[in-house]
Amino acid sequence: MASMKFLVVDDSITIRRIITNTLKTIGYSEVVEAANGKEALDKLAAVAIDFIITDWNMPEMNGLDFTKEVRNASATAELPILMITTRGTESDVIEALQAKVNSYIVKPFTPQELKDKIDEIVKVTSVNAA
Repeated sequence: MASMKFLVVDDSITIRRIITNTLKTIGYSEVVEAANGKEALDKLAAVAIDFIITDWNMPEMNGLDFTKEVRNASATAELPILMITTRGTESDVIEALQAKVNSYIVKPFTPQELKDKIDEIVKVTSVNAA
């Protein structure tokens, strides 16, 4: 499998560590971290990223606004985005999908759930790119 670089965006250091450690466990060792959407946009501008995992509720710029910014920029519009959040109501999920996240996980989640979602998104996006 080609190596992929992940951008993990969450205001909680603990959650970022959990996600980063899970990614390493399933074979993805290249991870860039950001504490909010603004910081994440700066990282995106500076580093080639292949996959974004973002929280929704964050200070400065939340995950939904961040997702919209990523989708509106031609350089990043096609990047896979997985949102991991405590917001699990149907209307939240619909709002996130309308902002064009590729998939959605409600916290708490298991490493297996994360792996399955990433595999699913990678499969779909690589089929679409082919």
